[in-house]
Amino acid sequence: MAGGESGKGLYDHLYRRFFEQRDSHEGYSFQEAPGGSAPTPTVSFSQKLRWWIWTRGQRRKKILAERDRLQREILQIKNTGKSKQ
Repeated sequence: MAGGESGKGLYDHLYRRFFEQRDSHEGYSFQEAPGGSAPTPTVSFSQKLRWWIWTRGQRRKKILAERDRLQREILQIKNTGKSKQ
């Protein structure tokens, strides 16, 4: 919003639609999820992946550990939000 003008911001139309539908809306609309600039989480390895790699088990454990860490982080955010209400 340049110069304090209301209604001219980048997301004002989305906020307006949200406030118009807030009483009738139920949950999050995943079909209309906005695209973002946040990168997809990745797990890096010291060796290039090959189909015959011997360290498949270690790679799988590392990927699953990262997945579990991200899930715990999401649940922690969710639980923190409940305690503030």
